[in-house]
Amino acid sequence: MLMKCICGFVRPTSGTVTVAGKQIGKDCDFPESVGIIIETPGFIPYYSGYRNLKLLADLNKRIGKEEIQKAMKKVGLDPELKRHVRKYSLGMRQRLGLAQAIMENPDLLILDEPMNGLDKDGVSDMRKYLLELKEQGKTILIASHSAEDIEVLCDTVCEMDKGVLTKLRGFSK
Repeated sequence: MLMKCICGFVRPTSGTVTVAGKQIGKDCDFPESVGIIIETPGFIPYYSGYRNLKLLADLNKRIGKEEIQKAMKKVGLDPELKRHVRKYSLGMRQRLGLAQAIMENPDLLILDEPMNGLDKDGVSDMRKYLLELKEQGKTILIASHSAEDIEVLCDTVCEMDKGVLTKLRGFSK
């Protein structure tokens, strides 16, 4: 729910959400420069992965074929694959969701269980990539049940309990 509030999909019942100095719902409806995976990524099942991403990229007209292909390759997908998304495995759909989240080079990534459905090598590759993005100064908000993901990827760890956010630890790596 917190991630949906940050994205402007749901209004908080109390308090405010501010991203990059702008209050969501007052100064803007949706934060700028954000890549998102919340819950299960949804795509048009009878389109290829590339065609789905092209359709989404065409909405903002910020990127073209080269950036889409680069994002797909970065997450381990072949942009030339003609297979329809409905025939993708769970891991391939998750990778496509990750490609969609990163393809416009956002400053903020909001990722809900980003490793879901990925095999061991996919998890390792995605952790390395997220650490690269962190080194580039990107802000990454991750929800994960994996203690290892949290330990490896997170500088600050918070927990949500009955709508209350508590900081468990914050540190620099």
